[in-house]
Amino acid sequence: MELATARIAGERETLLRRRLRRIWKYKLLYLLLLPAIVWVFIFDYLPLYGIGIAFTDYNVIQGFTGSQWAGLKYFRLLFESEMFRHAFMNTVLISLYKLISGFLCPILLALALNEIRAVWFKKTLQTAVYLPRFVSWVVYGGIITLLLSPETGVINKIVELFGGQPAYLLVEPAYFRTILVVTDTMKEMGWAAIVYIAAIAGLNPEVYEAAIMDGATRFGRILHVTLPGIAGTIVVIFILRVGYIMSAGLDQVINLYNPMVFEVGDILDTYIYRIGIEQFSLSLAAAADVIKGVIGLAMVLLANHIAKRINDSGIF
Repeated sequence: MELATARIAGERETLLRRRLRRIWKYKLLYLLLLPAIVWVFIFDYLPLYGIGIAFTDYNVIQGFTGSQWAGLKYFRLLFESEMFRHAFMNTVLISLYKLISGFLCPILLALALNEIRAVWFKKTLQTAVYLPRFVSWVVYGGIITLLLSPETGVINKIVELFGGQPAYLLVEPAYFRTILVVTDTMKEMGWAAIVYIAAIAGLNPEVYEAAIMDGATRFGRILHVTLPGIAGTIVVIFILRVGYIMSAGLDQVINLYNPMVFEVGDILDTYIYRIGIEQFSLSLAAAADVIKGVIGLAMVLLANHIAKRINDSGIF
């Protein structure tokens, strides 16, 4: 027994020494990683302490420790609230639409860019589709509002050319969710495609040459070489996107929605903003945010589990 214990202790010590040697060997890389670790710790882990607000009758003056314990009181209030349930359903629907379009469009864009042979045109097009990512939603939302204006909007001018009647689409509940999904995809898909473009660039050119020798068409090479080659990247990106299923885009919605479309456009983020900032019910807002986080974590774990069961590919 003592020999076995000593052997295990020796193995652990050897493993620790190997890890320390490896860290020292790549010390500069770890040093570069240090600011990111500090940033994640400060802005992602330290705020977790604030979860306690959801379980107390939080009072700013009394603080965390002085506020009275409330248990699950605010969670019960949320589930009894029709406004919360409505915002929850809107969030799920809008996020699912964005998940589908925001996941597929960058892949298709990356595949299309990869097939362009004129280098100057390829680089110009890449720059053009990246640019919207660097424009804030305040500015981008203003542009969308102008484009959809019933008096001066380009969209309505086109509708008029075909004999249609101009309409202010941003106040039409039937179109609002579609506008959210389309504008979000247009803004983000160029930036999201970068990861797929990098993955495609890392594929072995000899595989493409072999496919050409076998008589594969361009579409055949995409289907049987490119897509299988970036399948691992696609799975990882999908799992990460699933984690944001309860975040339908506060910046976008708050800059585009109005009282006319609350029925279809009010999401959990805007609900939390109104409850927490405008009404200053911090405990209720924190409880709603905890629900968001728990569901997001559960979705990531589920998506990762399914991915590992299907093709043994996941993020952990």
